[in-house]
Amino acid sequence: MNRESNYQSAFQELEEQVKRCDRCGLCSSRTQTVFGEGKLNSKLMLVGEAPGEDEDKTGRPFVGRAGQLLDKILIAAKIDRQAAYVANVVKCRPPNNRTPTQDEILKCGGFLEAQIALIKPKILVALGNTPLKFFLKVSGGITKMRGQWQMWRGVPLFAMFHPSYLLREDSRAVGSPKELTWHDVQELKLRLDELN
Repeated sequence: MNRESNYQSAFQELEEQVKRCDRCGLCSSRTQTVFGEGKLNSKLMLVGEAPGEDEDKTGRPFVGRAGQLLDKILIAAKIDRQAAYVANVVKCRPPNNRTPTQDEILKCGGFLEAQIALIKPKILVALGNTPLKFFLKVSGGITKMRGQWQMWRGVPLFAMFHPSYLLREDSRAVGSPKELTWHDVQELKLRLDELN
C-alpha cells in the first residue's frame, strides 16, 4: 500500500468513526452526520459550528443559506472553495440549530482535530464563536477577535464572522459585519496568495 492510499484509508476510517459515533445525544436526532468535504491536502481549512437543517439532510457542510452566502464571499475574493476543505466543530445537527453545548463540542472535537492532522492545512479559518472558542479557549466573542491572526498548534488561525450571522445583519454600512467581512476575506486572500 502506498502513502497516498494509506492517507485515503485513514481519512475513510475517520469518516466511518464519525458515522458510527454515539458519544453525545445529538446522534439520536440527526438524519446523518456531516463529516466535511473538499480537497484533502488543502492549504485552507474553513471551520464552522455545526450542521444546520440543509446540511443534516444532504450530509454536506455549508449548503444552506449560510453556505450559499459563504460561496458568494469566497467567489468575490477569488478563493476557490473546491480547493479548500470545509468542516464543522460538531458533526451532527443540534436540535433547532441551537449552539452546540460545551459537552457536545468536547465529545466531537477530537474528530475535527484528527481531520486537521490529516489535512495539514497552512491556514485555518474559524467561522464564528464556536470554532474560535474551540481553537483558542477564549471567553471573548468573535466581534473582538475577527480579522486577527492567531496561532493554533503552529497553524495560522484567522477569525471571521459566521455567514449565518451576516444573514441576520443586513447593513452594509462602514463598520457593519458585512463590510468588515469583506475586509477580512481580502486579508485571507492575501495570506493565501503568499503561500503560492
